Amino acid sequence: MRIAIIGGHGKVALRLSPLLREAGHEVDAIIRNPEHAEEVASTGALPVVADVEQLDTDALTDLLAGHDLVVWSAGAGGGDPERTYAVDRDAAIRSMNAATRAGVDRYVMVSYFGAGPDHGVPEDNSFFPYADAKAAADEHLRASTLDWVILGPSGLTLDPPTGRIEVALPGTDVEGGQVSRDDVARVAAAVVEREDLHGRTVQFNNGDAPIDEALDALARS
Repeated sequence: MRIAIIGGHGKVALRLSPLLREAGHEVDAIIRNPEHAEEVASTGALPVVADVEQLDTDALTDLLAGHDLVVWSAGAGGGDPERTYAVDRDAAIRSMNAATRAGVDRYVMVSYFGAGPDHGVPEDNSFFPYADAKAAADEHLRASTLDWVILGPSGLTLDPPTGRIEVALPGTDVEGGQVSRDDVARVAAAVVEREDLHGRTVQFNNGDAPIDEALDALARS
């Protein structure tokens, strides 16, 4: 497959690109800063310099044309509510619309554990703009015609990968904890290879089950 990673210089994306390349996929890593191109290229991905915050839907359609799958792993990084909405909500939604126009079949969104309209973050909390933006983007994706999967990792760490996770299955009471970025990348890489998780939200922590077994359980649920 030819895969576009939006936010190709992010900590998860830099770990995901080599996994996808090892699996035989062609990876275009879309980045805003040309100074990051060399580091991105070292992962085996092709760096593509484009600022998705500034691109309209037509330009994003051109950017995504010819790809089989899009991974959204971008983010404004918090701190500036206006830019958070511009990237995490508006640009993300434009990218979904563009993917549909471009004939891209599949879309994987990297969100967070507990994202959604009922996220419960108060408006006076500095995290609210991000939670609100991600809720809007995720809901737009769910309403789209794309073959989508939303990943909801819990608190991100820089711990070594374990290859083991705990997935929140329907009807179970699993709260957010922590998960290493390396394992988030491994989950994303595993989801890319599967066709049985269409329309599913994968909320997960580090846990005891091998990644494929945990995803098997979710697919059966």
